[in-house]
Amino acid sequence: MADQVTLNLIQKDITDHPVVLYMKGTAEAPQCGFSAHVVQILTHLEISFKVVNVLMDPNVRDGIKKFSNWPTIPQLYIKGEFVGGCDIVKEMYQSGELQTLLKDKHIEAA
Repeated sequence: MADQVTLNLIQKDITDHPVVLYMKGTAEAPQCGFSAHVVQILTHLEISFKVVNVLMDPNVRDGIKKFSNWPTIPQLYIKGEFVGGCDIVKEMYQSGELQTLLKDKHIEAA
């Protein structure tokens, strides 16, 4: 079960970094296909992002689900706001909505 310290850490990460991806594995070595797909989208858009590997800490793995009230990982945050998981990010990318959101939040390609 996620404790307040973990939830505070998550809040700090999404406050301190414009784009944060909570995922299984790392950007270089994703440990699930859904995480890999979101990494591919962000990489294709040349967006710099912080990765939090939820497999490294069970408290973070449980905590991010509680924090967002979303049951699955990966989870993408842009400027402190929860965007969604793989399916939502994929749909937003395909429709151009993700690119618009990034532009509206003043997040430029690296």
